[in-house]
Amino acid sequence: MDDTRNVIDEFKGVPESEIIQALDNRNHDLVVALENTERDFSMGTIVRSANAFGVRHVYVIGRRQWNKRGAMMTDKYLHVHYVDGVAEFIEEMRHQERAIIAIDNIEGSSPMSQTTFPRRAVLVFGQEGPGISPEMTDAADQIVAIEQFGSTRSLNVATAATVAMYGWLQQHVLTK
Repeated sequence: MDDTRNVIDEFKGVPESEIIQALDNRNHDLVVALENTERDFSMGTIVRSANAFGVRHVYVIGRRQWNKRGAMMTDKYLHVHYVDGVAEFIEEMRHQERAIIAIDNIEGSSPMSQTTFPRRAVLVFGQEGPGISPEMTDAADQIVAIEQFGSTRSLNVATAATVAMYGWLQQHVLTK
């Protein structure tokens, strides 16, 4: 029987539980969080990028329901955690001793090209449109913006998440 799952050749024919274990063993410690207030379609794409980059834990803050279509079943291979609100999420990240890095192009943000991402970071992305909540920006250890040079005000949140995750990887994984 051919394995039609969208997995790399190494994992063809391998049971899901063994794939998860193998990926967990390769964990490079980046965590991603998504503020989910309106079932944003972009969330699935962010989860797919997280999987591609070896992220093992994704936190969904707020609504538990989200459009998984863009994830292309990749959510099955990582750990999705649901927290009811920002306060609960912040408490969990402080317990894990993670730096909360909000990715948003708001006043007071630092350019990504000039940012050194902490190794034990959680990159937080807001909903398409409103972005990161004021409660999250107040709690963030850093707010980082991706520089842009065209006429548009912002990147799609899924695109921004992919760029930011890759930026973290460049600093902590790809330089070794």
